[in-house]
Amino acid sequence: MANTQGPQGNYDPAGSTQMFRAFVDETPPARQQEAPSRGPRVGLIIGVIVAVAVVAAVAWLALK
Repeated sequence: MANTQGPQGNYDPAGSTQMFRAFVDETPPARQQEAPSRGPRVGLIIGVIVAVAVVAAVAWLALK
């Protein structure tokens, strides 16, 4: 298949280059102050506790 763009290479049939440039050239939105969230950390701690309890229960049943 021949390259039909020519030496300049400015034509992008999918428009992805133009869309990327528009995305990069956007000014970033003003940042809002966010309160620190503890949701993921609490969920992680609870998940670790549950995992340890399950491993302990399996070990106890295996050694019984």
